[in-house]
Amino acid sequence: MDMLGFIERKRDGGVHQGEEIVRFVKAFASGEVPDYQAAAWLMAVYFNGLSGEELRDFTLALARSGETLSFGDDLFLVDKHSTGGVGDKITLLLVPLAAACGLSVAKLSGPGLGFTGGTVDKLEAIPGFRTHLPSEEFLRQVKNVGCAISGHSADLAPAEGKFYSLRDVTATVPSLPLICSSIVSKKIAGGADAFVFDVKCGSGAFMEDYGSAERLAEALVSLSKSLGKKAMALITDMDQPLGEWVGNAVEVLEAVRVLRGGGPADVREVAVSLSGAMVSLGKGVSFEDGCALAAEKLDDGSALAKMKVLVEAQGGDGRVCEDPETVLSIAPEKAFVKAKSGGRLARIDARAVGEGVKRLGGGRMTLGEPIDLSVGALMLVKTGADVSAGDALLEIRSSCQDKLKASLPFFEKAFFVEKTTLDSPRKGEEMKRSFVLGTIR
Repeated sequence: MDMLGFIERKRDGGVHQGEEIVRFVKAFASGEVPDYQAAAWLMAVYFNGLSGEELRDFTLALARSGETLSFGDDLFLVDKHSTGGVGDKITLLLVPLAAACGLSVAKLSGPGLGFTGGTVDKLEAIPGFRTHLPSEEFLRQVKNVGCAISGHSADLAPAEGKFYSLRDVTATVPSLPLICSSIVSKKIAGGADAFVFDVKCGSGAFMEDYGSAERLAEALVSLSKSLGKKAMALITDMDQPLGEWVGNAVEVLEAVRVLRGGGPADVREVAVSLSGAMVSLGKGVSFEDGCALAAEKLDDGSALAKMKVLVEAQGGDGRVCEDPETVLSIAPEKAFVKAKSGGRLARIDARAVGEGVKRLGGGRMTLGEPIDLSVGALMLVKTGADVSAGDALLEIRSSCQDKLKASLPFFEKAFFVEKTTLDSPRKGEEMKRSFVLGTIR
């Protein structure tokens, strides 16, 4: 194909025909189109966008670039996807929670992207856990267990996997059409019938303000419905890291704690709400009734039991559900970020925390770089807390002094402490709010 003309058309704000998009996706997937030309097109899309028809054609081309799964007419599958956030370990507990509610969940997940963590990377912290299942085994496990989580294989949406990796290193991650096509194509390839989208909003998300998050949520739901799928989107708070831990193994630890009835309240609320949305779509009940069922299955231990079955079905050490501290490898070296002055913690820059963990080795700086699954950061305080000079704000777990040194500037600039006055809100008052900011149906 005339790749130069293809790039120029989008660079100049033109519109591609459907057959052109299909040829381009096939050529890139086969290696005929090199990365540098695909990267140029991605940048052109970043600035000029895609029309509704282009987006639909590109999404279907990505989904059909490999095998598309079919679970038959006897199963109604509901899938979930998060747009990515700092400390977002929700999928780790949401999949078994939704399955415990009686849903069939076939979850396709990716590695970390930009400053956010990836579910596949986190699951690899569980000894023996196989994150890439062959298609036949993926299908069989969903039918037998009720749920499965798999990363990209050579069979499912291979072109999307290539674009996903290229976006991560070409500064084209925060593009609305590229985000939508990436997410929905994986859902189409995975064979799900209904999608729930967790659109993060705040400093630790790609959509930092509510208006942008709402536009993305509406675009995801609209694209999904145009492709014949049921869909719902929840806009959730990401103005500070979700929960307490940020990393890979450490987020598995926190997810298990929530499944065991403990853990941070924000993680529980978001997990129950998203599961409630999945139940609503899958069982045809109200969102409120879906949330009530999810809370029940979380509290009675059903979700934890399903998590153990899931882990063991994929070759992982099921003891992670009983004694995660023993099973998971967490970096032993500790360092701390301390408050330079007293007052109220007015804001936490979640993105800075994510960038710090990335530089610790918990994320990728270059394409294909290995990740240190053991490193992470523990939020010792959250927004609204009263602190004194010298108080520890963040605990860092590291395994390399050079990487620790590179990460510290990011961690140190993440915390904003303001002096308090007589009319300042009481300690913790800012936390008395919902972490689910909006719902798009």
